[in-house]
Amino acid sequence: MPLRRSDPLPAGLSQLLGVRQRKPGLSRPSAERDVLPGRTIAAGLQLSEVSGIWPPSPSTFDASFARIGESIEPERLLLFDTETTGLAGGTGTRAFMIGVADWHQGQFRERQLLITTLAAETAMLDCFASWLRPDTVLVSYNGKSYDAPLLKTRFRLHQRACPLNGLAHIDLLHPVRRRWRGVWENCRLATVERQLLHVVREDDLPGSEAPAAWLGFLRGGSAAPLHRVARHNSQDLRSLGGILGHFTDESDA
Repeated sequence: MPLRRSDPLPAGLSQLLGVRQRKPGLSRPSAERDVLPGRTIAAGLQLSEVSGIWPPSPSTFDASFARIGESIEPERLLLFDTETTGLAGGTGTRAFMIGVADWHQGQFRERQLLITTLAAETAMLDCFASWLRPDTVLVSYNGKSYDAPLLKTRFRLHQRACPLNGLAHIDLLHPVRRRWRGVWENCRLATVERQLLHVVREDDLPGSEAPAAWLGFLRGGSAAPLHRVARHNSQDLRSLGGILGHFTDESDA
């Protein structure tokens, strides 16, 4: 049976997350009535979806810049980025938001899955898996070292076959490092955005603050910070598309 926000958490998990058990009869603070991002598609699982014209779709491109020896059609691409409960990884870290993007019907489509209960993680993983095909090419920034291993761990813990296994993966951090390490001060995503895309984020929620936003919601706080997490994740996805476009334009030249 799904765990609702109103249900008490198991004692061990409650202590781990620092979640206070709510006493019967206490009303929720008004901030908890904030609207969550997206729409509910399963108990404790929200889906947000939006499409736009930027970044534009690449043409079929030579992926040798990512050390993949094949041409990639744009319809195979799935850009992804996670927001997690910690930056260190490991079995105690989970993704509470998975953002993906692709080029669909001529537009850049973003989809975000957000869990609002711990029990909804299985449904989120199953939904994410349904968006992957055997010929999908993943695109990420540091995803080979962080996002993909974290998701593989979560699939394994939920006794699910991992759909990421065997998929081609373009981790844009690596070609960026090969090209600009020692030229720029660092190769963080924000630096790449500024240098290549001329994007400077305003009022952006740092990724390091995302765990507190989600855990604060679980503890009975406002849902408003989750909208900032969603905007941060959305910009990550659009930046992935823009950076990929920089390399594919070069490969076509």
